[in-house]
Amino acid sequence: MYRFGNFLWAVAPWVSDSFPTVRLVLAILIVLLSLAITVLVLVQPGAEQQGMNAVTGGQSDTYYSKNKSEMRESMMKRLTIILGVALFVVVVLFFVTVVIYSGL
Repeated sequence: MYRFGNFLWAVAPWVSDSFPTVRLVLAILIVLLSLAITVLVLVQPGAEQQGMNAVTGGQSDTYYSKNKSEMRESMMKRLTIILGVALFVVVVLFFVTVVIYSGL
């Protein structure tokens, strides 16, 4: 049994024995998610670049061609939020395994 504050945690031995492997997998996920978020943020266009394509003009006035960049930007923003939440959850799980494994 492990003590965490006023709570007693009963963890099976095979669970506590697998914590180093679980922590390694979580650490790898943290690195991969961090790299993905970094690349995604760097690829996103800045606010000052909006309206730059209006100089070239064009005859294709379909809805998709007018809003293609906005759809891509909204998808990238949504993906950034999803990856950020996933990173937060993985980091919390990592530190929960650290606390349980250390027996605090």
